[in-house]
Amino acid sequence: MGLRPSFTRYGSNREKRGPRTKGKRARNVPLIEDIRDLVVERIHAVNNEPDARLFSGPKGGRIQTGVLRDATHWDQVVVALGLEQLRRHDLRHTGLTWIADAGVPVHHLKDIAGHADLSTTQRYLHPSGQSIADAGQLLSNNLRSRRGPVLKVV
Repeated sequence: MGLRPSFTRYGSNREKRGPRTKGKRARNVPLIEDIRDLVVERIHAVNNEPDARLFSGPKGGRIQTGVLRDATHWDQVVVALGLEQLRRHDLRHTGLTWIADAGVPVHHLKDIAGHADLSTTQRYLHPSGQSIADAGQLLSNNLRSRRGPVLKVV
């Protein structure tokens, strides 16, 4: 995967238009404020070329899995955390779950993840016990509100 600096504006937010992916489709992904400065810095580093790679491997091409593992010291980190079973791909599940927990509708998550089928996206979502309890509270609040459905005993 490569990240390329083709931006589209949506209101005051910027979204990143990604490169062709595993499924050979370009897609937009949200660009959160916490990394915006880093991405802008990388865009300037590639002279604002819309098709340039913002991050590249040691030989200038795609970042390969092994290079990423070594650069992040993945094996040592997961051992130190006692999470030897954790795979980098699991972070994709975590990220999509966090985005869902933030209230982003699942059909938007599907597009962000680049999934062709909503059922694939659903397999990535792992709600916490708290988020399930929160959903129950939301339902209770809605049922008690004037906007909620009118309940009749039949």
